[in-house]
Formats: sequence, structure tokens, C-alpha cells
Amino acid sequence: MPNFGYHFARLKGHALRKFYRALLPVIVQRPVESPRSLDLSVFAYSNEEMLPEQVVSIRSFLRHVGRPRSFTVVSDGSHSSRSVRLLEHVDPIVSVRPSGEGLPKELPAKFHHYVTTYPMAKQLGLIMSLPANGPALYLDSDVLFFPGAADFACYMRAGDVPAFYLEDCQLSSADARFFRGPHELLNPVNCGALLLFKKLDWSLGIRRFLELEGEPNFFTNQTIAHLVMHANGARPFDSSKYIVQLDDQFVYQDRHAGPALALRHYVNPVRHKFWANVFR
Repeated sequence: MPNFGYHFARLKGHALRKFYRALLPVIVQRPVESPRSLDLSVFAYSNEEMLPEQVVSIRSFLRHVGRPRSFTVVSDGSHSSRSVRLLEHVDPIVSVRPSGEGLPKELPAKFHHYVTTYPMAKQLGLIMSLPANGPALYLDSDVLFFPGAADFACYMRAGDVPAFYLEDCQLSSADARFFRGPHELLNPVNCGALLLFKKLDWSLGIRRFLELEGEPNFFTNQTIAHLVMHANGARPFDSSKYIVQLDDQFVYQDRHAGPALALRHYVNPVRHKFWANVFR
């Protein structure tokens, strides 16, 4: 018997996304009130296809978390000039720049080629460049914030940790060739949201990459980030409020959205649920 709830949820998500995209020129003109100012620089890696999600994500951050010093959308190069204008009209703090800036110097040629050529690896290159001037938050374009994110300021006050990461719900989104033992599979890191207070030591990830046989895959970048976060002593956000989940993929409702939630990374299998919460 067909799963009508799942298919209706996908149709609803598609319709809401299409409607929101059509209204983008109007929506970006509407100011967003923020509850506080943050001594923070925010960065997102994005592309033309994810323009509607990126606008929603920025506006939800401003509404529920606060107004940072800057919000930089790093483009993979596919954004049209119209899309750049729309993004920069969301708020005066928003700007768009190309990828590849601020990479660590003297990277091995093979690794430099990887982070400047492969689309998903450009995301890793951006993360490696952070922070540049004070604390920096990296976000994927399909991260949506909720009222529970009011506690994000508490993470900003942590003085004994180099970074916080978003804990994944499973380790399937990884390149298994990088692991050297079961202990390295624990506490999976999701790159959707990373708060960085200082430059990390990326030597372990680079070394494993240079040892890699064969081509990188879609999850190579996240696997490198996973190893490096743990090697540097990073800690997870509260996984009951800052979530990645697939347990409601095949049902109609979003089981996790609500006032107690801080953020959810709506990864591809549940991306349609992102749109069920846009007009809350």
C-alpha cells in the first residue's frame, strides 16, 4: 500500500518551495528583527540551486539566534547576479564571495587540488580557513533555526574548547577508507553546523587524505572534518536540541520541530520537511 503521508509531505514541500522561490524578491525586502547582537562571523557554503533554502536559513538565524557581525555566503561559482542581489538584500550584514579564499598556506599539491576543485571539498576548504577574526560559525544552507536557539549565546561563552560540532545521527555519511580503528567511528560529526574559536590542526586529515587510494567520494570532506574535530578536542552541541535526524523520513509530520528545538539540519532524505516549517 502506498505511503500516502510520505508522498503528500514531499508534494507539500515541493509546492511550498516553489511558492517561496517565486516570492523571493518580496521576502528579501522584509526586515528581520533580531533578539540580540553577536560577536560572531557566520559563513555558509552554497550554490544557485539552494537559493531558497539559503534565504530561509539566514532569516531564521537572524530571528532566533541574533545578528552577527557578518553573514558571508561563499558561492561555489554557480550563483547568478540576480541571486547574489537577492541574498545581499536579506540584511545589510549579508555578502556573497567566491570560494577558495583564506586557505592555509603550503598545503600539499594533491590536497590543495582537492579543496579547490571538488564541489564538496570547497566546503572543507572554507571550514579550514576559519576562524579569521574572532569566533566563526559555519552553516550549511539547509540548516533551519527555531526558538530553542536562544541558548546559542551560552556556547559563545565557552572558553575551554576549540570548537563545537553538530552530532550526526549515524556514521553512514562517511568515507570508511579513512578510519584506522573502531574508536574513530564514535560520535559522528556532521558538517552542517560548526562553531570555531581557533584555527584547528588539520594535519591528521591531510595525512589520511594523502594515504587515500582511489578518488575521493561525496563524504570524504565530512570524514576529514570528523577526524580533525575529535583530534582537536571539539565537543558536540546538545544533540537533543541541535539535531540531524532521519527517523521521521517516511512519515508526514516533522517529529522534531517545535519551540524547544534550536536547529535541524535538513539533509537530503528529509529536505522536504524543511519547507513545512518555513511559515511557522
